[in-house]
Amino acid sequence: MVMGSKSDMDEMEKAAAELESRGIMHEVRVMSAHREPDTVADYAKNAHMRGIRVIIAGAGLSAALPGVVAAHTDLPVIGVPLTSRLSAAGGLDAILSIAQMPPGVPVACVGLNNAKNAAVLAARILVC
Repeated sequence: MVMGSKSDMDEMEKAAAELESRGIMHEVRVMSAHREPDTVADYAKNAHMRGIRVIIAGAGLSAALPGVVAAHTDLPVIGVPLTSRLSAAGGLDAILSIAQMPPGVPVACVGLNNAKNAAVLAARILVC
């Protein structure tokens, strides 16, 4: 599980709690697609080799993180659009940034501020 900023932690902890309740091992990392693009790319490229099978990525505003992660891995990526006090669109900007990915770079998108659903979806993917 990755998020773009420490300020996203309150919402993303709901995903962590859901994963824990299901006995699913996970890790939590904070990395910005804009401020640390090489770190994000390296994380995504090496995730499979480290045993990661699904990536949950939460971000607000332009919400580039889920798409950048998806561009660098073949693993399923679940995007969590997050509201931000800086958003001029009340979170719609994050929803559209995650949902409107170009062909060949899929990102699943759960509802605004709904990290718990991302964890439920990740659990369902892991069962397959």
